[in-house]
Amino acid sequence: MKNLLDYGDQDLFAYRISQLSSGDGPGSQGQVFGAVVPLKVSDLSPGNVLVKVAFAGINYKDALAATTQGKVIRHFPRVGGLDFSGVVVASDDPRFSVGDEVLAHSRGLGVDHDGGFASFARLPADFLLHLPDGLSLQEVAAIGVAGYSAALCIQQMQALGLKPAIGPVAVNGASGAVAGHAIDMLSRLGFEVQALSRKAQSNERLLALGASTVLNTSTDAGKPLEKANWAGAIDSVGGSALDALLRATQPLGVVAAIGNAGGNGLQTNVLPFILRGVRLIGISVMTLIGLQSEIWARLATDLKPMRVIAQTRSITLQELPEHLERVLAGTVDGRVIVSLNS
Repeated sequence: MKNLLDYGDQDLFAYRISQLSSGDGPGSQGQVFGAVVPLKVSDLSPGNVLVKVAFAGINYKDALAATTQGKVIRHFPRVGGLDFSGVVVASDDPRFSVGDEVLAHSRGLGVDHDGGFASFARLPADFLLHLPDGLSLQEVAAIGVAGYSAALCIQQMQALGLKPAIGPVAVNGASGAVAGHAIDMLSRLGFEVQALSRKAQSNERLLALGASTVLNTSTDAGKPLEKANWAGAIDSVGGSALDALLRATQPLGVVAAIGNAGGNGLQTNVLPFILRGVRLIGISVMTLIGLQSEIWARLATDLKPMRVIAQTRSITLQELPEHLERVLAGTVDGRVIVSLNS
């Protein structure tokens, strides 16, 4: 049986992100770009477990990381890919054995540590989780960090008393990956889900995911308090869109902030909080890392996003560069994963 060192000369292909020197002086940096290149396992970031990658999810941050403007990666070159699933082929850690099916996401993958856009991934054992019963390698990739984030929102909102009987839940930025998972999961739990989206081309897909209606809501400043429409909301937009949600949330409602697609700022007023007792909670995948096993157990059972999984399609690693350009252009609708078996 091979050990980890025996795999050092193993050939692989990877989508690797590099940065050119600008030529303006020593250490000057310029254009960031990504390309599929041949590598060896020994070229990958260090780790004590080697995984043959089966599938890798594609996220907006993955696309942003390969751009000069994104400023996502600090040290180059870097293999991209925030989340993946695969099978252990060598391990120096007793928690994982050859043949174990595993998943990994977050923890700096694709940014500070080589990620899942490669035939193999070498990483510390602490980055890995065993695949939960009830999920396949392909299903795990279809869920990915986006589905995990949505489940984390729902778990935290339920802990604050959110229940279907209280009222509808709004999901903002509904055409995004986190939002799509949230719509699927909430509807499975019996919630009335109202999807908020400005992309009319996504309406049919959002209704198929379980939304009762798709709304194009205004983000104008409006009144300090609007009609109390929602018992809860999940927001991945931020900015004025988040302010609009807060002003239209029911007394004791809970709003989970998970993204900033509309900007980092938030200008609002205190009336939703001091008159209605609205709760605004921040959701951070990294600060809540201790909940990983619990959340993935739910993703295999009551929160399993069957509609998202059914809609997910796969591409090859060679198709990835062109696909990431479409992600940045906003022309991709729905979940797409990379099949490393192709």
